[in-house]
Amino acid sequence: MVKDKDFYKTLAKLALPVALQQLISLCVVMLDNVMVASLGDLALSSVSQANQVTVFFTFIVRGVSGGAALMISQYWGKKDVERIKQIFAVIFQVTGFIAVAVNIFVFFCPELVLRFFTNDADIIVSAQGYIKIVSFSYLLFALADTFAAMLRCVEIVKITFAVSVFSLFTNLFLNYSLIGGNFGFPALGIEGAAIATVISRGLELAIVMVFFFCIQKRIPAKSIDLFRVDKLMYKDYAKYGLPILIGDIQWGMVGVFKSVIIGRLGVSMISAANIADTIMQLGLIFSNGLASAACVVIGKTVGVKNYELTRKYSTTIQIIFVGVGVVMSSMVFLLRDPFVSLYDVSSETSTLAAQLIAIGAITLLGTSYHVACFTGINRGAGDSKFVFKVDMICGWLVMLPLSFLTAFVFKAPLPVIFIATRIDQCFKWIVALIRLKGDRWITNIVRE
Repeated sequence: MVKDKDFYKTLAKLALPVALQQLISLCVVMLDNVMVASLGDLALSSVSQANQVTVFFTFIVRGVSGGAALMISQYWGKKDVERIKQIFAVIFQVTGFIAVAVNIFVFFCPELVLRFFTNDADIIVSAQGYIKIVSFSYLLFALADTFAAMLRCVEIVKITFAVSVFSLFTNLFLNYSLIGGNFGFPALGIEGAAIATVISRGLELAIVMVFFFCIQKRIPAKSIDLFRVDKLMYKDYAKYGLPILIGDIQWGMVGVFKSVIIGRLGVSMISAANIADTIMQLGLIFSNGLASAACVVIGKTVGVKNYELTRKYSTTIQIIFVGVGVVMSSMVFLLRDPFVSLYDVSSETSTLAAQLIAIGAITLLGTSYHVACFTGINRGAGDSKFVFKVDMICGWLVMLPLSFLTAFVFKAPLPVIFIATRIDQCFKWIVALIRLKGDRWITNIVRE
C-alpha cells in the first residue's frame, strides 16, 4: 500500500466528485423511471426500450472521450497544455459528427430503431413519440459530457458535480410538470419526460461551455480552437484512442443485443431488468469514480516515465477497488426490496425485479473490480488494445451465445436468463488481476 497521503488526497479529490456526479445522474434516471412507472408497465417498458438507444450512444460518447483521456492524462503529467488543446479539438469534432448523425437517423427512422429492440407492437407504437423528441438531446449530452470528461483529465472536477446537481432539480421539476400536468403545464405523459430531458441537456451544455471558455484558466482556449484540425493528433488518436472507442462501441453493441434478447421476453421482464440495471449502476458509482481518478493518476506517472510508482499506485488502487466492491454489492443486495417498492409496477414485475437484483448484487463483486481496472488503470497506462480483446471475447463468444441459448433454445426461467446475461462478470476480474501482475500493460504514448 502507498503511504503517501498526497496520493490518497488526489485520488479522493478526483474520485468523489465523479462518483457524486454519477449518483446524481442516476437519481435523475431513477426519478424519470419512477414517474413514468406511474403511467403503467407499458409506459415504463416503452421508455426503457427507447432509452436503449441512449445507452448505446452513451457508450460511443464515453468511448470517444475515453480514448482521449488516455492521451490527455499522460500529456498532463508533462503539463503539455498545447497538445492537450489539440486533443480537445479532435474529440469535439469527432463527438459532434457522431451525435448529429445518430440524431438524424433516430428522428427519421424511429420505428425501424425500436423494432430492432423489441417485437412488441404496443411498445413500438407507444415509444415512437418519445424517442423522436429525446433524439434532440444526443448532441447536447455528447458535447457536455465530453467537455466534462476532458476537464476531469486535467483534474478539474467540481464543475461536473455542480452541473449534475443543477440537472437533478431541473429534471425533477420538468418531469413533474410535464408528465402529469402540474403547475399549469399540459399532461404529456412519456413525451413530457422526453421534452424535460432535452431542456435539461441544453442547460447542462450551456453551463459547461461558459465554465470552459470564461471561468477555468488551466486550459486557456477560444471557441475557434475547437475547429482547428491537427493531423498529428488525429494520427495519434487513431493509434491509441481508436481501440478504446471501438472497444466501447463493440461493448455497447453487446449491450444492445442483450437488450434485444430481453426485449423479446415480455413487458414484465423488460421493466424488471430496467429496475435491476438502475440499482446496479448505483452500485458501481464509486468504482467508476475511482476508475476515472485512477486513469488520471496512473497516466501522469506513465507520462513522466516513473514506472515504479505506476506499479505501486496500481497495487494500492486495486485493493481499494476490492473493498469498495464488497461494500456496494452488500448494500445493493440488502436494499433490493425497498428500492423495488419505489416503482409503481405490477406484483409480478416487483417480485421478478427483486430476484434479478439479488443475482446482480453477487456478480457486482467481480464487476466492481474488473471495470475499474480496465477503464482506470489499464486505460491510463495505455493498455487499451488488451481491454478491447477481453471485452470482445467475453461479450461475443461467451455472454451473448449463452444468453440466446438460455432464452430461445432452452427457454429457461427468466432469472436464469438474467444470470446468462451477466455470466462474463463472474470471471473477467480474474483476467484483470493476472494482467496487472506483469509489466506489459504499461505503454508510454507521449510525443517529445
